[in-house]
Amino acid sequence: MKIYTRTGDDGETGLFGGLRVRKASERIIAYGEIDELNSAVGWCAAAADAELTAALQREQARLFVLGSWLSTPSEASEDTRAHLPEWEADAFEVLEAEIDRFEEELPSLKAFILPGGCEAAARLHLARTICRRAERTVAALANDDYVDPRHQAYLNRLSDWLFVLARISNWREGVADVPWHPAAVETSR
Repeated sequence: MKIYTRTGDDGETGLFGGLRVRKASERIIAYGEIDELNSAVGWCAAAADAELTAALQREQARLFVLGSWLSTPSEASEDTRAHLPEWEADAFEVLEAEIDRFEEELPSLKAFILPGGCEAAARLHLARTICRRAERTVAALANDDYVDPRHQAYLNRLSDWLFVLARISNWREGVADVPWHPAAVETSR
C-alpha cells in the first residue's frame, strides 16, 4: 500500500464512497479533529498505568470507528453505509460506568482544578480539551448535515471520562489536584 497517492495535491480529498470535497470542508475538519484526538489518546496511553492504557486503547479503536462514520457523507448509498464498522450503541454508557467506578476511588471534587499533575494526568487534560474541540466541530457539522446523535453523546461523555482519568492518574501517583482560586491571580492595572 502506497502512503502517498497525489490525489489530494489540489486541496481535495475523497470521502468514503468516493465523493470528492475540499479539505477545508466541515466534514473533513470534524474527522480530522477525531484523528488528532485519537493521537492524543495514544500519547496518554504511553504514560498511563496498565489498566488505564487498556481502556484508552479501547477508546482509540472506537475513535477509528467514529472517524469512519464521519468520513461518510450523509448522501452515501446504503451499500456504502453497509461497509461501515458497527457503532456500539452503549459506548457512552460504558464510559459512564467507568466514570462512576473511578469517582468512588477519588475524593469528591469541591472546586475547579488546574489541569496538570503527573505526566499521565497532564496528557489526559490536554486530550480532554482536544476532545471538547472535536465535540464542538462535530456539533457544527450536525447543524448542516446529519450526524448520528449517539456520536455527539459519546464525545461529550468521552471528555468527562478523560477528566476523571486525569484525576485518577494523579490520585494513584500520589499527586494532589490543584484547586483553582481566582483570588490567587494577581492583576496589574
